[in-house]
Amino acid sequence: MLAFQYIDDDASLAALVAQYSQAKLLVIDTEFVRTRTYYARLGLIQAYDGKTLALIDPLAVTNLSLFWSLLTDDNIVKLLHSCSEDLEVFANNGQCQPTRLFDSQIAAGLCGMGHGLGYAKLVEQTLGIKLDKGESRTDWLKRPLTDAQLEYAANDVYYLYELYPQLVEKLESLGRLDWVYEDGERMTQGRLDAPNPDIAYLKVKNAYQLLPRQLAVLKALADWRLKRALVKDLALGFVVKDHALVALAKKMPTSVNDLYKMSELTEQERRIHGKDLIKIIASVDYEDLPKPLDVLALKTGYKATFKSIKQCLVEQAEAQNVPIELLGSKKFIHEYLQWVWDGKKGELPLVLKGWRQTIVSDALNALNL
Repeated sequence: MLAFQYIDDDASLAALVAQYSQAKLLVIDTEFVRTRTYYARLGLIQAYDGKTLALIDPLAVTNLSLFWSLLTDDNIVKLLHSCSEDLEVFANNGQCQPTRLFDSQIAAGLCGMGHGLGYAKLVEQTLGIKLDKGESRTDWLKRPLTDAQLEYAANDVYYLYELYPQLVEKLESLGRLDWVYEDGERMTQGRLDAPNPDIAYLKVKNAYQLLPRQLAVLKALADWRLKRALVKDLALGFVVKDHALVALAKKMPTSVNDLYKMSELTEQERRIHGKDLIKIIASVDYEDLPKPLDVLALKTGYKATFKSIKQCLVEQAEAQNVPIELLGSKKFIHEYLQWVWDGKKGELPLVLKGWRQTIVSDALNALNL
């Protein structure tokens, strides 16, 4: 079992941070639980600077602000693997985002090792070590943590530190080290923005099916649901599910009895929220109606145009040995296509920024869309 320090008081954390602040590289990982909650509940923080591997107990330490300050120290490279959910944890718990972020999953992809490589597979490919991932689904909020949990958590940062030099060497030989930092910075953008109830309806699945008056109802319902979820710290689907909101917007019930005729609502949704739902629907203002949602995939010529853009990007990705998912995912293609059909106005799409632009700009311009 790897040697580690278990940090469960403020004084020990302060001493650890004093050491880590001198590091050039800090490996970080988090363990959390998210079942019914809106925000993930942080259960453990792992960190390693090549000298001291620490498992920090956020349930015992009363003030983590010193640790969060490390994340914004520009003198330290922050090394994480597949860190999207970790970034969410940092935003919610530390109100911060890491600078000089190096995501080893992205790095592996840019090295030609494959897209979406899991941590265990990356360790096996680079170090020839097979890790036991048996504790990947566990209750990290339960105390005390078992020896198996602690070993699993320690492994997640120890071997990442060990394989980092191989990734850097490959990236430097390809001239792509800056690409990893560029994507790291992009991933942190907007993470500290508060959820916006006013536009919550835009994220409701199948909202595009609704007419303007129905969208006005959905907007009010989605606003209420998000605020309720934040207050109760509940995942949106555990307040009222998307398909129920859409059904409510279509049918616009006027009484609790009407709700009981709707199969789309669960018994719990009717019982707990029925009166609120009726009240919200009754109070909708139809003076300033939302615009019908513009769905890119329903526009004339979408399929053919999407296909030509994707084929172009696939050819460039193969030529550069870059995963198409990194260079031009479906989301990136949609963003580019929307920009083209909007007359190439506004902010440039991601495929025309940074390292992606150097690869695809000429080829995309040659399409004459």
